[in-house]
Amino acid sequence: MAVLEKIRVKFGLAISIIIALALLSFIIDPSTLESALNSMSSKYDVGQIAGKSISYSDFQADVDRYTTINELLGADRSEENQKQIRNAAWQELLDKYMFVKNAKEAGITVGEDEMVALMGGEYVSPALAQNPVFMDENGNFSPDRLKAFIDNVDADENGQLRTYWNYIQNTVHNQQYYAKYGALFTASGSDNALQLAQAVAEGNTTADVDYCMVYFPMTGQNDTTITVTDDEVRAYYKAHKELFKQKANREIEYVVFEVIPSSDDIAAASTAMTDAYEEFATTDNMRAFLLKNSDRGLDSYWYKAGELATVNSELDEQIFAGNKLSQIVTDGNSFFAAREMDSKMMPDSAFVKHILLQGENAAHVADSLVNVLKKGGNFANLVASYSVDQASAADGELGSIGWMTQTYMVPGFEGVFDAKVNEPYVLTTQYGTHVVVVSNKTKPVAKKQVAILEKTALASKETFNNYYSQANTFATLAGGTYEGYKKALDSTKVYSHPATITEATSSFGAIDNAKEVTRWAFDAKKGKASNIITVDNNYFFVVAVKDASKEGYATVQKMASQIYDLLYSKKQQEKSTAQVAEKIAGATTIEEVAERLGVPVEHRDALSLGSTNVEPALIGAIAVAPEGKVFGPVAGMMGTYVVCVANKEVGSFYSETDAKNLATQKAQYMSQLILSVMQDYDDVKDNRERFF
Repeated sequence: MAVLEKIRVKFGLAISIIIALALLSFIIDPSTLESALNSMSSKYDVGQIAGKSISYSDFQADVDRYTTINELLGADRSEENQKQIRNAAWQELLDKYMFVKNAKEAGITVGEDEMVALMGGEYVSPALAQNPVFMDENGNFSPDRLKAFIDNVDADENGQLRTYWNYIQNTVHNQQYYAKYGALFTASGSDNALQLAQAVAEGNTTADVDYCMVYFPMTGQNDTTITVTDDEVRAYYKAHKELFKQKANREIEYVVFEVIPSSDDIAAASTAMTDAYEEFATTDNMRAFLLKNSDRGLDSYWYKAGELATVNSELDEQIFAGNKLSQIVTDGNSFFAAREMDSKMMPDSAFVKHILLQGENAAHVADSLVNVLKKGGNFANLVASYSVDQASAADGELGSIGWMTQTYMVPGFEGVFDAKVNEPYVLTTQYGTHVVVVSNKTKPVAKKQVAILEKTALASKETFNNYYSQANTFATLAGGTYEGYKKALDSTKVYSHPATITEATSSFGAIDNAKEVTRWAFDAKKGKASNIITVDNNYFFVVAVKDASKEGYATVQKMASQIYDLLYSKKQQEKSTAQVAEKIAGATTIEEVAERLGVPVEHRDALSLGSTNVEPALIGAIAVAPEGKVFGPVAGMMGTYVVCVANKEVGSFYSETDAKNLATQKAQYMSQLILSVMQDYDDVKDNRERFF
């Protein structure tokens, strides 16, 4: 019962429906019930790979594991990093359920002895050799570092090292499958002897050619002699159905009411700014004052001339013109004032090295190491012997953190800008006790610490309610239907935004974080309109679903107009080429052709028949045209060509090696499509955008 209660809490109404279906199953056809259950369960799946359903909970567990690994390596939890983590977790699932399976079916194996060799033996995997965790002070792979890491895995009580080590082993294993499959694919993609001979012949043949080109008419449907029938449209659709694959999408229209401050709200903010300005100019406790009166807290950043413009350019001009206190500056709905708190000469960046010590005796050891360094001790050797941080090696020297700036700074190291170059000293941070050496600095420049008083006008409760009332009126008039939505537009004269969205859509125009709008649209049926959907507590959406398309193939009815235009254009081009043929009939020189067509003669010297940057139709015409004769017309991509080849020459500048290299490049390019082709073959469905 306890488990059942948890399930009810987690899935709410959805599980109630499933239970109801179970109770009624004795009167429902079993296949119908199975279809309903599969449909509901798949809604909570992140995807499907080769018939294996990936539930949200299982995928999130993998994401959590990758997050742990990334945090162990010092990465933060920014949205960009989280996106990369989700991609890595999904790729691991593709490898597990799709790629490795297909590689094995191709006859590829990775044996135990092979893994031993890759994991530090005779043939070290790049996943180990290029990992800074296993490098020595010279940036080379160190078997000793690897052994030390493995020895610490079982001693790590929180299991993080074990998680990372399992990740490394899995990466080595999968990379080897990729390497072998790639080699197999590349080898099988090589050109045979006949293909190489043809490539060499084409590459060594050049032609001097004159040609005319008549551009196809602009696509239009005003030629009554050209007709496209419904049968032709259906036939094209049937023959090219793969071109009309689509993701699930919704055609929607929406209105949005943005809450913006009223003139009264802006006036109130201006008055509050004026009232606070006098105290801002004189207060001795700036941190507390800004905390109480400003939208911006006290910043310890040291600004140089020009940088304060990122807040407001007028503030920058006033403060760096020598004013200790700026005037109040208005910028849209925001008001600013700045006050200089301190100034000094300081560098933009400092190159920092450290030895990290931990434990009860850390402070004593740090003092001893400072003395050793002052007497000429080797910094890298001391890092190797004493430092807990064995990964930092920014310039190849163990212990080097690298260039630090105010925006790229280890917390607690802010004093490095004032430290003397090459003079070791001790500092303590949350990570432990550090012996620090600043080995280099950029040239000092004048900088200022500046307090900024900022007030931005916010919508009052009355303003908020006013916009909500407008949105509510519109939603009420719409009455939950698309037809009502259109009537509401007529009566309110609000602008309606059309959009075609997929489950990945999270932004509407300049409005981000609007995934809730997308979720509603995909849960709603065609012809429905929403109630108010609030985004960021600042935008009120009312949305109507005009059309709903499932994943799969767009219908012939939906694509008919596009196919009609395509077939019409093709017939128009065929007609144009036929007209060219009629006009040039009997012409014996390219100059006569040009005169009849009213176009210039263009000339190319020594044009290679192996060229890849010339219209293929033109190359093909030149290849088969007899020398000295008018040849054509030939339809290309942009127009119709008529050519006259003056002469062809065969050289020996393009070798078989050149042809093989080009074939290899093509094979390598094609290998980049392996995963996408496999995903089509294994019917991979990636529904992550539903949830993230």
